[in-house]
Amino acid sequence: TNGHVTDLHWCYWHLFVQVKMSQVKQVGLLDVILSSLDHRYNEFKLRAIMSEHKKTITAISWCPQNPEVFASASADNLLIIWNVAEQKATTSCWCWNAGDSVAFVSHRGPLYIWTISGPDSGVAVHKEAHSFLSDICLFRWHPLKKGKVVFGHTDGSLSIFQPDSQVGVLRIWNVSRATPLDNFKLKKTGFHALHVLNSPPAKKSFSTNSPSKNHYTSSTSEAVPPPTLSQNQAFSLPPGHAVCCFMDGGVGLYDMGTKKWDFLRDLGHVETIFDCKFKPDDPNLLATASFDGTIKVWDINTLTAVYTSPGNEGVVYSLSWAPGDLNCIAGATSRNGAFIWDVKKGKMITRFNEHGKNGIFCVAWSHKDSKRIATCSGDGFCIIRTLDGKVLHKYKHPAAVFGCDWSQNNKDMIATGCEDKNVRVYYLATSSDQPLKVFTGHTAKVFHVRWSPLREGILCSGSDDGTVRIWDYTQDACINVLSGHTAPVRGLMWNTEVPYLLTSGSWDYTIRVWDTRDGTCLDTVYDHGADVYGLTCHPSRPFTMASCSRDSTVRLWSLTPLIAPLVVNILTDHSWDDIIGNTDRAMVPGAPPLLCGKISKDIKQELDKLSSDVRMKKLRWFSECFSPPGGSHNLWDLVAVINGQDDSLLPQNYGQGIMHMKHLVRFKTSEAQELTIVKMSKFGGGIGAPSKEERLKNAAEIHIRLGQIQRYCELMVELGEWEKALSVAPGVSMKYWKKLMQRRADQLMQEGNDDVIPYCIATGEVKKLVNFFTSRGQLKEAVLVAQGACEGNIHVFHLLFSYPLSPSLSRMLHRVCKELAEWYFQDGRAVLAACCHLAVDNAELAMASLIRGNELELAVCVGTVLGESASKATHYVLELLARKYMTTATWDLAARLLQMIPDNEILLAKLCAFYPGSSAEINDLHEKCGLPTLEECKELAESAHAEGKVLPAVKYYLLSPEPEKALPIGITYVKEQLSSPDWTMDSVYHILDLLSYIRTDRLILPKCSEERNELLILCGYIGALFAIGRQYSSIVPALYEYTSQLLKRREVVVPLQIEQLSVELEAWRACTYSLKVADDALYNPPSEAQKREYSQLLSRMSEEPIKGLEGPDYVTGSNLPSHSDVQISCFTGLRIQGPAFFLEDGKSAISLNDALMWAKVNPFSPLGTGIRLNPF
Repeated sequence: TNGHVTDLHWCYWHLFVQVKMSQVKQVGLLDVILSSLDHRYNEFKLRAIMSEHKKTITAISWCPQNPEVFASASADNLLIIWNVAEQKATTSCWCWNAGDSVAFVSHRGPLYIWTISGPDSGVAVHKEAHSFLSDICLFRWHPLKKGKVVFGHTDGSLSIFQPDSQVGVLRIWNVSRATPLDNFKLKKTGFHALHVLNSPPAKKSFSTNSPSKNHYTSSTSEAVPPPTLSQNQAFSLPPGHAVCCFMDGGVGLYDMGTKKWDFLRDLGHVETIFDCKFKPDDPNLLATASFDGTIKVWDINTLTAVYTSPGNEGVVYSLSWAPGDLNCIAGATSRNGAFIWDVKKGKMITRFNEHGKNGIFCVAWSHKDSKRIATCSGDGFCIIRTLDGKVLHKYKHPAAVFGCDWSQNNKDMIATGCEDKNVRVYYLATSSDQPLKVFTGHTAKVFHVRWSPLREGILCSGSDDGTVRIWDYTQDACINVLSGHTAPVRGLMWNTEVPYLLTSGSWDYTIRVWDTRDGTCLDTVYDHGADVYGLTCHPSRPFTMASCSRDSTVRLWSLTPLIAPLVVNILTDHSWDDIIGNTDRAMVPGAPPLLCGKISKDIKQELDKLSSDVRMKKLRWFSECFSPPGGSHNLWDLVAVINGQDDSLLPQNYGQGIMHMKHLVRFKTSEAQELTIVKMSKFGGGIGAPSKEERLKNAAEIHIRLGQIQRYCELMVELGEWEKALSVAPGVSMKYWKKLMQRRADQLMQEGNDDVIPYCIATGEVKKLVNFFTSRGQLKEAVLVAQGACEGNIHVFHLLFSYPLSPSLSRMLHRVCKELAEWYFQDGRAVLAACCHLAVDNAELAMASLIRGNELELAVCVGTVLGESASKATHYVLELLARKYMTTATWDLAARLLQMIPDNEILLAKLCAFYPGSSAEINDLHEKCGLPTLEECKELAESAHAEGKVLPAVKYYLLSPEPEKALPIGITYVKEQLSSPDWTMDSVYHILDLLSYIRTDRLILPKCSEERNELLILCGYIGALFAIGRQYSSIVPALYEYTSQLLKRREVVVPLQIEQLSVELEAWRACTYSLKVADDALYNPPSEAQKREYSQLLSRMSEEPIKGLEGPDYVTGSNLPSHSDVQISCFTGLRIQGPAFFLEDGKSAISLNDALMWAKVNPFSPLGTGIRLNPF
C-alpha cells in the first residue's frame, strides 16, 4: 500500500528529510534520516536517524505551519507524526490553523482525511476522490487554492481535482507550452522522487573587505553591467532547487539556476545490506551486498561508493572477494544463481546456475585455493565448483543450507550451517559426499559458521535460538555456549590477532563482543536501528570492524579499547613477551590480551631487520594497525616529512590526502599537467538579441574604429561581454585594465560565481579570493591559493600592500589551514584536523586536535616521534592516559606512563595517593615510584606541617597511613586564598588537584563528610572557571549549577555565595554570547557591571601552557546519530548525539564529550558522590 500525506510545500528549509524507500513490501526500510544545513560550512550534515516504523516508509511530509513537525506513512497502513526537536513520535501537538488534519491515500483511492484534534477528530473519507483508473503514487495540495489537489499516477498521467467547479469531474491538464523549458541530465539512473522548491535556501551573503567600488563614481563614468546569464535565459526558470531521490540510492539538492549540486550523496543502498567484506589486498575498500540487487564497493576513508554492480539481480544475499589482487567479487542471489563480477571492468564475467531458481544464501571463494568456489542454497545442496564451472562436489543436506566457510588452516575442509539445527564439516580430499563430523546442540536453525583464523580445529556457529556455540573439531565437542542475544544470530566474526575475541550481530539490533575463554560478553552496542547481518574486519587493520544492517547503513567500529593494555605495553616499550605471544598463552583465562596473528608477526620481523629508528617505526606501524581508518597513514606521512624523511620514500597515494604545504603546489601542478592532456570543449551558443543590444553593439563598433577604446570597453561591459572589454583594456592603460578586472571580480563574487578565480589571481587579490572561498566553506580551495601565493606564484601588486609580503601571506596560509582543521574536527575527524596543522609544521596544534578528539594513544605515539616540538603536549597526554589506567588491573601501566615524563615526582605521588591496596602493596608501589614508605611519609608530613609548608604537608599526609589528615590543611589554605580579593587560579589549583587524589574509600568516610563537601564545592567552582578559560561552553552552566546545588544542600563554610555564582554565570553568558550572535535582533549587550565581572574572572586565570586546547572536545563519532539506544543528558535534558557516558549510578548519562571536558577541569563526578570520573 502506498500511503501518502498532504501538502509537501516545504516551508522549513534548513532541514531536509530523506526516506529510504523500497519497492518490495516485506523487507522495507524503516528510518527517517534528517540532514541539516550547517551555515558555517554551507553543507548538509546528518542530524538524526529516527526509527519507529516496522515496515517500509512510503511517504513523508512537513507540517506547513510548524517547522518542527512532519508526518510519515508506511506500508502497514501506519501514519506517524514526528517532532524533530525531540526526535520522537508524537501525535498531540500539531495545530494547523486551517483545520488540524493530514490526508493520505493508497492504491486507486479513496482519499482519507485524518483530523488529529478538536471536536471532529477521527478519519473521514473524501466523497469524490476515489475509483481512479490507475494507482496513485503521489499527490499534492495547491498551496493557495483551498481544496485543489493534483494526483500523480503510476501510468504517468496527472488528475487535477477542483471541488469548486463541476463536482466529480476530473480533468487532465497540460502545460501551456508543449516543449520543456530546459533539460537537466542529472544522472544515468531514473528518479525515485522529485520535489521542486522555489525559495532557495538562505545563503550567507559574502562581504569583501574592500569598500564597494561605486561610492565615488558618477552615474555616467562606469557602466552598470547586467547580471551574468546562462544560455537559455530569455525565458529563464525561476530560481529554484530540486530535491532529487534516485533509483540507485543517491540523494541530492540541485540548483537549477547555477546548474550545480548544492548537496549530493551519490550512491547508496536503498535496502537491507546482508553482507560486507573488506578487499583482501586493500583494507580501505569494503564491498556490501544488498536486498536492492546490487553490490557496492566503498572507500572507507571517504565513506563514498566507488563501484556499483549492474544490479537487477533480485536479492544479493552474500558476497566473497577473490583472493589477492584479482579484483573480482562472487555474489549469491535470490533467483539468478551465483555470479562473478569484475569490479574494474564493471561487468559480470561468469554465472553459476547449478541450484536452478533456488535462492543461494552464501557464497565462499577459497582463499587457500583460488580456483574453488562454494555456494549453499535453499535446495539443500552445498556445491563446490571450479571457476570455469566444473562441479567438484555436491553435498546433500536434509534441509536448506544457509552458511558455509572454508577452514583457514586446511584448504580441503569446509563447514556448513543447516536448517536442521546441525553444523557439518566436509573433507574435500575424499570422494565421499558424507560429512566428516556433524555437531548437534542448537535448538533452532543454524545460519552462519566461521572457522577460527588462529586456533586450528575451532569453529563457531550462530543460530535462530539466539546463541553462538563454539565447537572443537579435534575433541568432537561444543566447548562453549555464548548466551545474551534475544533474537536470531546472523553476523559472526573472529578477531585475526586476539584468538579469544569473537563478535556477533543479531536480529535484536545489537552487536556483542565475547571473550570465548569464559563466555563473558565484553561489550554490547545498540546503535543499529534494525537487524545486524554482516560483520567483517581486515587482517592488516584487525581492530577496525565494519557492520551492516537492515537499517541500510554500514557502520565502522574501533575495537582497540578492548585491548587497551596492549597498546600501553607498546607505548612504554615493554618486552616483546608482553605484546606478541602464541595462542596457548593468550587463551589462558584472565591472561592479558596478546597479539598472535600475521600482521603483528610481520611487524616484528620488519623491526628485527632495522638497525636504526626502531622505536619510531615500531610506534608508527603498530599505531597504523590499531587506529581506525580515515587518516592515521596520512598523519604518519606528515610526521615523517616534518622529521626530514626523503621525499622519494613518500607512498604513492600521498597526493590524495592532506599534503605538507611544501609539496602541495608541486603535486597539484603535476596533477594539472596530467589533466591538460584531456581536451576541454567550450560550451557556447545563445539567443537572438533584442534591438537595444543591436544598437549598443553598433555604437561600440564605431567607437573602436575611432580609437576610443575606453568607451568601447564600457559599452561591452554594459552588454555583458566582459571578455572583449578586458582583452583590449590594456590599450587604455594597465591601471584601467586592472580596475576593470577588479570590477568584474566584484560582480562575480556578488553572484557567488566560481569564474571569479582567474580575475583575482591575475590582479593579485589573494586575500579577497581566500576570503571568498572561506566564506563559502571551500576551505581546501582556500589553502591551495594561499600556498600558491606564499611560494610567489601569484604576483601581488605592490600598490596593494605597502608592507613586506611574505609574513602576511604566511599568516593567511596558517589561518586557512586552521579553518580547514576546524572543519574536519567539527566533522568528528580529529586525526585529519591534526594533519592540517602538521601540513604547516604546527606540531602543537596538531597534538591539541588529537587531545581534544581523545585520540590519546595515537597522540603519545606521534608526540614521541615528533620529539621536542611536541614535548609539552606529549607529557600532558601521558598524564591523561595514566588517569585512564588508574583502575584495578592496570596500576602498573599508569605508573609506567608517568615514568615517561621527565619531571614526574608530584605525578607519581598522586598515583600512589589514589592507590587502594593493602599496606604491603602500597609500600611496594611507593618503592617502584621512588617514594618513601607509608611510615616515613607520615613523619615527613608532620615535620612539614610544623614548619607551615602546606604543599609538602598535604602531599606526604596523602601518602601516609592516614591520608584524611591532608584535607583540613589543604582546604583551610584554599579558603584563606579565596578570601583575599585578588586571588588567582595558580594559587589554589595545585593544592586542590593534589587533594582530589585522596583514596576514594577514605574520602567517603562519614567522619570526612564536611571536608568532602567543601572539597567538592571548591573543585566545582575552580572547575567552572577553568571551563570558562578553556571555552568548554557546554559544561560551564552545569558546573555552576552543581556548585550552587552543593552549597544549598550541604552544611559548609566556604567563601562563596550562591548569589555571586549566578552573577558570574550571567556575566559569562552575556559577554560570550555577544561573540556568537552579534547580529541577533533579540540580543541584549552586556552591561558595564557584567563586563567588569567577566574581566575580573579572566584576570584570575593563568595562561594555558599548551596552545590549542581551547574549545570543546569532540570524539570520533560524535556527529553520528545512534539509533535504538536513545539517552537523555542529565546536563541538558536533550537527546545525546554520539557516544554517551554513564555516571556511577548506572542510570544518569551525559555525552562522552561533556564527560571528558568535565573530568579535565573537575575530577569529581557530577552526582556529588566524591567518586572520581574516568571517561578517558
